[in-house]
Amino acid sequence: MPIASGSRTCESGGVALLDGHTAIVTGANHGIGAATARRLADRGAAVVLTFLRLDDPSDPGVPKAYGQQRAANGGGVADAIRTSGGRAIAVEADLRDVSALSGLFDTAEREFGPVDILINNASGWAQDSFSVAATDRLGRRQAPVTPESFELNFGVDARASALLIAEFARRHAHRGATWGRIVGLTSGGPDGFPEEVSYGAAKAAQVNYTMSAAAELDDQGITANIVHPPVTDTGWVTDQVREFVASSSAHTHIAQPDEVAEVIAFLCSEAARLISGTVLQLR
Repeated sequence: MPIASGSRTCESGGVALLDGHTAIVTGANHGIGAATARRLADRGAAVVLTFLRLDDPSDPGVPKAYGQQRAANGGGVADAIRTSGGRAIAVEADLRDVSALSGLFDTAEREFGPVDILINNASGWAQDSFSVAATDRLGRRQAPVTPESFELNFGVDARASALLIAEFARRHAHRGATWGRIVGLTSGGPDGFPEEVSYGAAKAAQVNYTMSAAAELDDQGITANIVHPPVTDTGWVTDQVREFVASSSAHTHIAQPDEVAEVIAFLCSEAARLISGTVLQLR
């Protein structure tokens, strides 16, 4: 498959390089997003990482460190990338604001060049449920499904992801590009996501949008895939969560963000050019 004009993709010691490519990674101030931004930059891509500082209410079932990470400024991640010799900038953006989405591409083009890698990692995660129980099985506070909880989840995980894919595809076609990578992240599954019902439903929508992109954009050299990580310790994993994973037949591993980021970076490489329209279930 040909690559974008002016770019270079090669292999060195088994590590795929992405020199000349520009990526947008959403939700990259911590966790999987931050790890992915670092991985792509290490491989030579210029990275625009988005973040939104969140002020989560206190929850006895969630470590305070997790809330601190979600409230972090993404500038620290970008600074670390630049210190290591990479290229990155951080942009704070509420992805529920549809007017802000095209501006991310404008910023990327102004700073680094056209975007040919899109990582839909950001989540508007807000736990909700049809149950009347005050807490879930992991001791976290649980709230009912409301218009607000629906909007928090669907506004980012579904609507923003779809609109970012649409903007990516429009600009790609306009410049006649022949190489592109789209990677989204999901959780839950087709049987629902008990105790996180709107989050699971919004992720299911993102999967569907991404699979449609894989089919519709294939002839433009764009691959589109979804990564479904195992339970990943982005700061929210407690001893109770570890006990749950150990006793569950559906879970076999608690991953670290860097492990998931390695898979995402591979999907963005030339080595993964034959992989598209796939949900990769990680174990």
